[in-house]
Amino acid sequence: MDEIEKIIIKFLNQEANHSELEKLEDLLKTDKGIRVFNSFVKTQYISTLSMTEFDVNKAKASIKDRLKKDRRLTRMNRYRRMAVAASVMFILGLAFYLINKNGNLDGSVIVNHPQTIVAGTDKAILTLGNGDEVALEKGRKFQIGEVSSNGEELVYAEKKRSNDVEKEQSFNYLTIPRGGQFFIKLSDGTEVWLNSETKLKYPVTFAEGLTRKVELIYGEVYFKVSSSTQHKGAGFHVLTKSQEIDVLGTEFNIRAYNNDEVMATTLVEGKIRIKKGEVSETLKPNQQAKISKQSDQIDIQEIDVSQEISWVNGLFAFNEKPLEEILTVLSRWYDTEVVFENAKQKKFVFTGILERTQSVEDILKLIEATSEGQIKFEINDKTISIK
Repeated sequence: MDEIEKIIIKFLNQEANHSELEKLEDLLKTDKGIRVFNSFVKTQYISTLSMTEFDVNKAKASIKDRLKKDRRLTRMNRYRRMAVAASVMFILGLAFYLINKNGNLDGSVIVNHPQTIVAGTDKAILTLGNGDEVALEKGRKFQIGEVSSNGEELVYAEKKRSNDVEKEQSFNYLTIPRGGQFFIKLSDGTEVWLNSETKLKYPVTFAEGLTRKVELIYGEVYFKVSSSTQHKGAGFHVLTKSQEIDVLGTEFNIRAYNNDEVMATTLVEGKIRIKKGEVSETLKPNQQAKISKQSDQIDIQEIDVSQEISWVNGLFAFNEKPLEEILTVLSRWYDTEVVFENAKQKKFVFTGILERTQSVEDILKLIEATSEGQIKFEINDKTISIK
């Protein structure tokens, strides 16, 4: 490997020093230098993202190893640094530069109505106990009693109720539309992140000494539960249509959208017990439980939790995911409709870590560029067609 190739690699990994950056800058001032740069990057890096059967067995193993290299770094801030530094800068900064400036990767997403699709943002609908609805969004403040919002989060002041009559509790609902996300801090100090197309029911205050219960109506949430030791031993239960979760400590993710055939619960830290019907299982960190709507069986497997909770950190993490699943995720965040013209296209798989703030056009260009001509996208208004 010659000097310039080493410099390119160090640049991609944000390790190049000032002198090396100057040499790279000089290289890119000439047409020949640009061809060398593009050829090396496409051959050594971008092509390894293609998950087709085109001689990529070693590439698949390499990608998977890289994604799982820091498996145990489940704390969100540490994962974000790793993901952004190692993947987002490389994939987006470089690939999009090549696609848009030089066209070497043949990024050809057709956009008939530009700027009709925008990335999601902080927004939600708060339904109060009396049925009143309040729109929460950036730039709009709200406060009533012990509840306040700055437009990006909703906070319930810590307040304990006597445990005289549990049924007298007042409940609120927080609904996140497609293209939205929100953060809420419950009155017991529990922190909850809500993904797009999600609805959560919870009490305004928890009855002192009694089990704290919330209900995920549908969608995806990430919980960081306040310890029972701070609440006279009161446990924390999460109810869904198909299961009940007894939280024995502290951080976990639930994905239970209405159209999902399988509900997935992932434990990051602590311990939780999952019950469906007469069946119950206890999860340990880095484990995921999957429950089918048609069965009471609880399937548990070891997974890389950092990828499962990437959305909380503002990232998409796809590790050999089929295109159908990827576009389902994207459609919720960008509030779009998706149309496949050929069922075979749904099975195309892709690997990458991407910023949720990126335009959907840029993300589609990257997928298209790595498909070796198998996938073409077209955007009409708010509909993405796969050709």
